[in-house]
Amino acid sequence: MTSDTIADMLTRIRNANAANHRTCTVPVSKMKVEIARVLKDEGFIEDYVLGEPGIGQVLTITLKPRTQRGRALSGLRRISRPGLRVYARKTEIPRVLGGLGVAIISTSRGLMTGHAAQRAGLGGEVVAYVW
Repeated sequence: MTSDTIADMLTRIRNANAANHRTCTVPVSKMKVEIARVLKDEGFIEDYVLGEPGIGQVLTITLKPRTQRGRALSGLRRISRPGLRVYARKTEIPRVLGGLGVAIISTSRGLMTGHAAQRAGLGGEVVAYVW
């Protein structure tokens, strides 16, 4: 049992990507499904599928295969954690790798990228950086 389930999900994805695995499974939660949705919308993963409903439900994430240009997903980093929450105002939303990466922000309108939060004029908790 881990205390930070989001960090556990990101670590599982990072490890599966480094080992060139095609899929990765994580226990499901609403937050994890929303993170997977953002990763799919931004093109970092190929797809995600929810398993059978009930106890022990899993989220299966299909990673994009490696190409000659490299991997679609190079890195993931958890920013706001249970011991140290990190928040950003609408004017202070961080840029990841000079705009090449994506900051995942938890706002009052749900989980979205930093760019979408800036356009909507929203701030929130900085969940993770993805590049």
